[in-house]
Amino acid sequence: MPLLATDATEPTDLRGALVGGLINESVMQTITDISRIPLPLTNMIGSGSHGNNYHSWTIDKQAQPSTTNAQIDGRISVDNDAAIGDRVGNFSQISTKDISVSTRADASDTIGFQKATAYQTRMRNEDLHRDVEAQICSNTPSVAGTSAVASQSAGLQAWLTSNVSNSSGGGFNTGTGVVDATVPGAATALTETAVRDVAQSVYEKGGNPTMALCVPSVCRAFSEYLFTSSARIATLTAETNQTGPATGVGSVNIFVTDFGVTLDLVPSRIMQNTDTNESTMFLIDPSKLEISYLSGYRSERLAKKGLSEEWLMSVDYTLVVNTEEAHGMIAGIDNTAAVTA
Repeated sequence: MPLLATDATEPTDLRGALVGGLINESVMQTITDISRIPLPLTNMIGSGSHGNNYHSWTIDKQAQPSTTNAQIDGRISVDNDAAIGDRVGNFSQISTKDISVSTRADASDTIGFQKATAYQTRMRNEDLHRDVEAQICSNTPSVAGTSAVASQSAGLQAWLTSNVSNSSGGGFNTGTGVVDATVPGAATALTETAVRDVAQSVYEKGGNPTMALCVPSVCRAFSEYLFTSSARIATLTAETNQTGPATGVGSVNIFVTDFGVTLDLVPSRIMQNTDTNESTMFLIDPSKLEISYLSGYRSERLAKKGLSEEWLMSVDYTLVVNTEEAHGMIAGIDNTAAVTA
C-alpha cells in the first residue's frame, strides 16, 4: 500500500501519513497569559529590610490637646510628661515555589518560549509575588514558628482594631507578641455611612487614608450606588463634545468624604474573600505600611538530580503596619448585596 494516495496529493493525505502526518502545524509562537495583573497594595506601599525572624518597631502619638493647661508662675515641675511609645512587631514568613525541569524539556523546541527553565522561573516568580499580595491583605494571624510549624506574618486585616466596622477582636497582643485574627460580624451590605464613619474615625486619630481597597464586586456595587437617588452624589454623563465616538461615563473612581479624605476606589483581583461571598474593604494610608524583607525574592539552583534540574524560589518577608490607627476597614461585607445609604 503506498504511503500517499495515487491521485492528486491533498492536505488530508499529508495529515494521514504515519505518526503525526507530514504538514507542519500552524501554532502561534506565544503564550497568552492573563494572570499578570497589578499588585495594587504592594505597588503602593514602601519596602524595607530586617535582620531577624521577629521584626519590631515602635509606635507613638502625641497626647490629646488640653484646654486647662494653665499654670501658676514659678511652679515646680514634678511630673514627667514624656511618653516613650509602644513596641509592636510581626513575624517573618518564608514563601517558596519549586521548579523541576528535565534536560530534554530544556532542550526541546517549545511553543512560546525558548527555555523551559527560564519560562518556569518567570511564571513562578510572578506566582510568588501574587502570594505575598494576597497574604498582606488577609486576616491571617501571626505565628512565632517552631521547628515543626512555619512562622507567619500577620495580614493587614488582623492588625486593624481602632477604626473598624462590623469587626471585633484581633490586633497586637502585648502579652504574647503575636497579632490575633479579627472576628468579622455577620455578612451585611456595605453602606455609605460605614465608609464615612470609618473615614472619620481614621481622620480623628490622625490618619490620612487615600485608597479604598476591595474586591471587584464590592467596588462595582459602591460605584453603582453612587449613581442612585439615595446617594445624590454622582450623575451619569455622556461625553458628546468630541469628534470621535461618544464615551459614556458610568463609574466612580474617586470618593471624596468629609475632613479632606479623598479615597481612590481600587479593585483587587488578588484579595481573597474572608468567607463565601464575604469580604473586607480597607481604607489605607500607603505611607504607613511597608513590606520588610529578611531575604528578598531569589532563585537558587539546587543539586542536579539525574536528567533534571531543581530550582527553589523564595522570599522571606513581613508586613510592617507602622501604626494601625492610620488605616480602617469595613469587614463582613456581603459581596452580592447592593450598597445602601
